[in-house]
Amino acid sequence: MSGPLAAGLDMSLLAGLFGLLIGSFLNVCISRLPYDESVVAPRSHCPRCGAWIAWFDNIPLLSYALLQGRCRACGAVISWRYPVVEALTGGLFWLAVTLHGPTLAGLKWSVFAAILVALIFTDLETRILPDEFTKAGMVAGFLLAPVAPLPPGLLSIFWPGASPALISLLDALAAAGLLAGGLWLMALVYERLRGREGLGFGDVKMLGLLGAFLGLESALLVMVLASLFGSVLGLVWVKVRGEDMGSYELPFGSFLGVAGLVVAFAGVGLFRELGG
Repeated sequence: MSGPLAAGLDMSLLAGLFGLLIGSFLNVCISRLPYDESVVAPRSHCPRCGAWIAWFDNIPLLSYALLQGRCRACGAVISWRYPVVEALTGGLFWLAVTLHGPTLAGLKWSVFAAILVALIFTDLETRILPDEFTKAGMVAGFLLAPVAPLPPGLLSIFWPGASPALISLLDALAAAGLLAGGLWLMALVYERLRGREGLGFGDVKMLGLLGAFLGLESALLVMVLASLFGSVLGLVWVKVRGEDMGSYELPFGSFLGVAGLVVAFAGVGLFRELGG
């Protein structure tokens, strides 16, 4: 195979391999950022015995398979989360470049995917959504909005004649502000009425991140899907674990992240087609 198709496949493969490496780094972030630990030092080590992990035991996917999911030094079980995050990130990077090519749009959705993968698992494990991903991700969404713009949405009617880059940036800013502000207000009302926190402020910042990357319409779709996932899957999970429905804290950020990936890699393309 040769020509543009082969070149496209090669770039997608390279993106996937790079995504595996990014996934390995995300695992470090997931393990450390919720506890305000450095992701640079100390180097990777077994959480049980403290043994340093050699480079050949830190190769994405391959090392986990060769070690059969256990620490070389003490035999402790290595969490399934490590290969899942690596494979998921690699697959999403491959998909982003396959769909958009080696372009700024491909870069934008790769960055978005990496951020959401990290947030899904930090919230799932710790119920914490680190600012390093939510706030920094929101800024990244604003910076990438004009260079890899979405199709004009409803908010574009307020800025007739503006360039696509400017419309995309204004859409990202407005969507982030409206959605994050609206969710914060609902959470505040819920807390006043029920006397307990319904949503953490991390969820509010995450919704701002989703608005910055996706725009208003797609981010609203994410909210609908996340609520559906939370209602159905959350109810099943609580029942299976025998938890109290009234007090159990569901990882809503994880549901937002999954819905965000679904919309980014399916819904955004649909909106693009509908927009002509």
